[in-house]
Amino acid sequence: MMKSTGSKKHLGLLAACAVIPLLAACGGGGGDAATTTGTGGTTTSTPTPTDTTATANQTIQQFLLLDLAALDNYANPVLPAYYDNTVDDIDNTPNDDQVNDALATLGRVLFYDTSLSVNDTTSCATCHQQSIGFGDDERLSSGFNGGQTGAHAMRLANVRYFAPGDMFWDKRAESLEDQALEPILDATEMGWSENGGINALIAKMQELEYYPALFSFVFGDEAITDDRMERALSHFQRAIISSDSRWDRAYAQVFGAGAPNRALDQALPGFSASEDRGREIFMTGVNNGGGGCSACHRPPTFTLVGNSDSNGLDAGEATEFKSPSLKNVGVSSFFMHDGRFTTLRQVVDHYADGVQDGPALDNRLQQNGSPRRLNLSEADREALVDFMLTLTDESLADDAKFSDPFIR
Repeated sequence: MMKSTGSKKHLGLLAACAVIPLLAACGGGGGDAATTTGTGGTTTSTPTPTDTTATANQTIQQFLLLDLAALDNYANPVLPAYYDNTVDDIDNTPNDDQVNDALATLGRVLFYDTSLSVNDTTSCATCHQQSIGFGDDERLSSGFNGGQTGAHAMRLANVRYFAPGDMFWDKRAESLEDQALEPILDATEMGWSENGGINALIAKMQELEYYPALFSFVFGDEAITDDRMERALSHFQRAIISSDSRWDRAYAQVFGAGAPNRALDQALPGFSASEDRGREIFMTGVNNGGGGCSACHRPPTFTLVGNSDSNGLDAGEATEFKSPSLKNVGVSSFFMHDGRFTTLRQVVDHYADGVQDGPALDNRLQQNGSPRRLNLSEADREALVDFMLTLTDESLADDAKFSDPFIR
């Protein structure tokens, strides 16, 4: 059974599309921005198209593999039935700014555009590559001038399903919107903070033919602002949802709204004995002989629960690091905020018997005031690795609407 993300949060946008029959696609543009109100609250929608769509297409199609009259569907993807209210409850999408096709399309262009770096060498996608779960295969990413970032690039799939909304490993950004331009402005990553700042970036963008056309299509005028860029990048990134891994396909066969524990404790069809043993350890609480992994990395999104604290990488750790979703963790080459681990087995070993004490250590990793130690055999540790490999979503790596839109 499949469902659309037409939850209470999305109904406002759907209602807007229903009353604007000329809309080329839900979120298509041209003209002045409109505001509508639905059950999800006040929603800013893009306006009805005019001949500006054809004009914009004529301009942008010299540079981009896009058709603004037939936008990709970002706003209402078809998701499994278990992406229900339990998932909606951890969605950090603003109620008044739901994912919109036109804004996400603009965000896709911004995400892949190396022109947004000072010397035209680096884009968001340089460090967040679709083929490897929107992460990086280097421990630390290289910036526009060869410098290295201070942390490993996080995978982006399911970024919308961290309820508090804080972004970066150390949660220093309050929201995805607040995070969106920081890599572009960063002195190491894309360079604008030391080369004229946001005004210099906007001036550069105004000279690129496709941006005035795109901003006019989406917002009704050519004004390029930091707020508009933040929104567009956030819409694109929130649309990156992983729901088609081997685990998803197997879980869909046993899930039922009335099933005990949402059927997370059931064996999954097509899994090997080791994979299913790993599933059992992952889903079962430590007091019942399991690893308790799902207490922090909650299925079906496998994103971090909002009240998680430090994972005890270093003794005395006072920073509450977050983590990305475990979806596509198996295609990563480095793990943890600093990329210190190079295999999933090292990650498992850390949680089994390597957690260090500190003031920020999560209480789920403690027992009697000390770091918890798990009684996991060699076979169980390998089983956990095997299970995490079932979270790889190959369809996301091949989805054209998340790919590079530029004519290279």
